[in-house]
Amino acid sequence: MPSVYDLKPRFQSLLRPLVGGLARSGVTANQVTLLAVAASAAAGLVLALVPGASWALLLVPPVLLLRMALNAVDGMLAREHGQQSRLGALLNEVGDVVADAALYLPFALIPGIDPRLVVIIVVLAVIAEMTGLVAVHLGGPRRYDGPMGKSDRAFAFGLLALLLGMGIAPGRWSTGLLAIIAMLAAATILNRSRRALAGTAG
Repeated sequence: MPSVYDLKPRFQSLLRPLVGGLARSGVTANQVTLLAVAASAAAGLVLALVPGASWALLLVPPVLLLRMALNAVDGMLAREHGQQSRLGALLNEVGDVVADAALYLPFALIPGIDPRLVVIIVVLAVIAEMTGLVAVHLGGPRRYDGPMGKSDRAFAFGLLALLLGMGIAPGRWSTGLLAIIAMLAAATILNRSRRALAGTAG
């Protein structure tokens, strides 16, 4: 199934010169990982304090873009500059789940947004990432299959925040969008489970 994750190689190519400079400057992959979590948590806190404020909502898309860039950078620093470690792997996986929850759960506080759907999506996201990790324990590669992986969630919530921040009132369209995200998140769990059990590479 297609996913925003499929664009990652091109994104990494654009960032490679920056990553090389960061490595030469002594920046570590773990530092970048923690920065991505901190940025997400800070944006989530702002949104929780002033739910529905246009300026707070409009902060979300650039923070999500920054987080995607930082996630790519930390992986490249680890793989291409000899910074892989057990601590780094732990921070990367746990950090992604924490960052997702910190940034997306505050959407449940926005007037007019169905909080149940937001919570369901966050729970499904955690299960999806756990499923991707379980594939490793089954002897296969880490699964990143879509259609609603980490990058896809970022795109969907970024779009939701942008539309709300531009003054479009929540309603059936926002409920429908969240319902679609939830259904695709459930499909992602099934897709990753199926491929993990099949032991296919990817």
